Amino acid sequence: MFSGIVEGMARVEALQYDQDNVHLTLSCPFVDELAIDQSIAHNGVCLTVVAIQNGTYTVTAMRETLERSNLGLLKVGDEINVERSMMLNGRLDGHIVQGHVDQTATCIDVEDQDGSYQFTFRYESNREMVSHGYFTVDKGSITVNGVSLTVCRPTENTFQVCIIPYTFEHTNFHFIKLGSVVNIEFDIIGKYLARMNSLLK
Repeated sequence: MFSGIVEGMARVEALQYDQDNVHLTLSCPFVDELAIDQSIAHNGVCLTVVAIQNGTYTVTAMRETLERSNLGLLKVGDEINVERSMMLNGRLDGHIVQGHVDQTATCIDVEDQDGSYQFTFRYESNREMVSHGYFTVDKGSITVNGVSLTVCRPTENTFQVCIIPYTFEHTNFHFIKLGSVVNIEFDIIGKYLARMNSLLK
């Protein structure tokens, strides 16, 4: 379980392809504090640490993860947002994030708002996906590349988020431009409500 409050960025140091799996070796500011079997969100995707050596750690992404997220697009040198799992005695500063990315979205607009930034994203949507809770609501929560954000002006298949300078500088939002593909995780509460509604019909 995560909160969507990014701790830092990790740099992709190596990619190893093994059948349908990809082993990602990364460096990050807290690599010396990690342990084998620990869960870390990578651009919002929960992955397990399988190796630690020489100031780096390795995680494995399987086919399902690669198909639903932007991890399959990564190249050596890319930087991704990382967050360790929540501690039970900590504050929930973001929102409840599972680290189970639902799908990707594409950036279709970036607007500089005199210091802050407004990003617009478009995602695939249809009736079946909505019935599973894959939709956004105004002032609801959304996770973009692992960052907990508030939805603005949602439509059937787009939403906007506003990014303050601190978030822009300390996450990989400063790399996002027109056409960039990001990971999104919809609010788990909305998913449960959508599922309950479908069962009661």
